[in-house]
Amino acid sequence: MDDEQILDLYFARDPQAVACTQERYGRKLQALARNILKNQEDAEESENDTYFQTWQTVPPQRPGFFYGYLAKICRNFAFGRLDWQNAAKRKAEVVFLSQEMEQCIPDRLREAELEGREIARAVSRFLQELPAENRVLFVRRYWHCESVRALARRYGMGESQVKMRLKRTRERLARYLEQEGIYL
Repeated sequence: MDDEQILDLYFARDPQAVACTQERYGRKLQALARNILKNQEDAEESENDTYFQTWQTVPPQRPGFFYGYLAKICRNFAFGRLDWQNAAKRKAEVVFLSQEMEQCIPDRLREAELEGREIARAVSRFLQELPAENRVLFVRRYWHCESVRALARRYGMGESQVKMRLKRTRERLARYLEQEGIYL
């Protein structure tokens, strides 16, 4: 079943949509989450949370690139779980601000969100300019969180060659962002 047919099932509110999504993309989503979390059970939870979130958001949204939509949701869940696990290990205290204090503090979250969108657009333009081989390495490493060893095996390269290409691409990205007026 192709993506459009699966999306039609979501729009018809047919529960079979989730089963079809899992059949088509389950392994990829689980691998993505496992690369981030390094734990099978947590990866499975992130995958299941992805299906639930997709059920909640499709409709009204109809993603143009369905796997990209699913992968973004899955990554967010996986990184959220990773943050939660790391916070629990630090036993950080949560401080609740009173409403009066919240009125005194500027909304940095909104600024960060707008800045994040600007950076995302710039990175997207940068990636379009890269040779396909470097773009694939960069995306598989930093979006799919694949290890250098896995990339080397997948593309028949030495690990040092993969590391060097990634390093040079990161350096080019830093220069590109500076030219775009984005300083990190």
